[in-house]
Amino acid sequence: MYKPAITGTGVFTPEEIITNAELVASFNAYADKVNAANADAIAAGTAEPVPYSSEDFILKASGIEQRHVVNKSGVLDPDVMHPLLRQRSDEEPSIMAEMAVDAARKALAQAGKTAADVDLVICAASNMERAYPAIAVEIQDLLGVRGFAFDMNVACSSATFGIQAAADMVRAGSARAALVVNPEICSAHLEWRDRDCHFIFGDVATATLIERAEDATVDYFEIRSTSCATVFSNNIRNNNGYLRRSRPDGLADRRDMQFMQNGRKVFKEVLPMVSQHIGDHLAAEGIDSADLKRVWLHQANKSMNDFIGRKALGRTPAPGEQPNILQDYANTSSAGSIIAFSQYSNDLAPGDTGVICSFGAGYSVGSVLVERHAAH
Repeated sequence: MYKPAITGTGVFTPEEIITNAELVASFNAYADKVNAANADAIAAGTAEPVPYSSEDFILKASGIEQRHVVNKSGVLDPDVMHPLLRQRSDEEPSIMAEMAVDAARKALAQAGKTAADVDLVICAASNMERAYPAIAVEIQDLLGVRGFAFDMNVACSSATFGIQAAADMVRAGSARAALVVNPEICSAHLEWRDRDCHFIFGDVATATLIERAEDATVDYFEIRSTSCATVFSNNIRNNNGYLRRSRPDGLADRRDMQFMQNGRKVFKEVLPMVSQHIGDHLAAEGIDSADLKRVWLHQANKSMNDFIGRKALGRTPAPGEQPNILQDYANTSSAGSIIAFSQYSNDLAPGDTGVICSFGAGYSVGSVLVERHAAH
């Protein structure tokens, strides 16, 4: 048995940014357009007007100030309200693979390794660009990695579930080094015309290199243990898929074909589940919460993270102990906790421990307990 370790991370960040002010102006223009078209029905009381959004509403509801996207012109056009991406030929890299390769190369560079050192690629993300061939196999090919690759989807927990799968294979010896990549184009599955959620998501790609600790040539984080759990819930759902055209209303622009959630139920049910999960994981490893130096959480909502941070640490987190990055990135699904880890982990000293935790649709929750080590 080998000890798996995280030796490098990488983040690809799209250049285009949508601020809350831009988003609100676009949404309110859309609301004006719809309300004008339905003025008679609204006046008769048979239709409800689309309410305005506001910067204060978004900030208070989420803590988000901006988001990076692969295309902003389509999102901000009141007549479109979704990204506009060019059609790529089958001979070109897919956009997800292109984003993932950028993040993966950064992770390899940080670890001081090359594609020749890797023999496993896992593409773990919420929304795959296509059903097959696997995006992971395309990423493997573009990087020049030998071995094998596969896709997996556990929604917002995909990264931590992917890390568990990779760590288990490295530990068992079936892989020497693995890249877990999380390309998330959340702007394409978000319903930008829904005031309750139009501000939630952004786009990004992250990558994590996991290899045998004995092969590490830089400071690294030993993966001491992982823990994953799932409980079925309909409170976060997307009904799109290839069976869509086989059903009577499958070609309609139905609301449930994009991201949907019952936010209040999610908040009420997920918070205790995640808090208990982290507590149980620490207890199983004989670690007191007071000894944790950092908690890198899924970046969905500031209030949720602040609550879970207090529960996980057993105290109000000091500045930096439970870092938030969603004010700059918004919710980037599975990638959020990895962005936080990538940006806020280098200052930890050898022997310091922390937990990477993500949670989301399923419900699902995954936690990765790590310990800092100096290079050999």
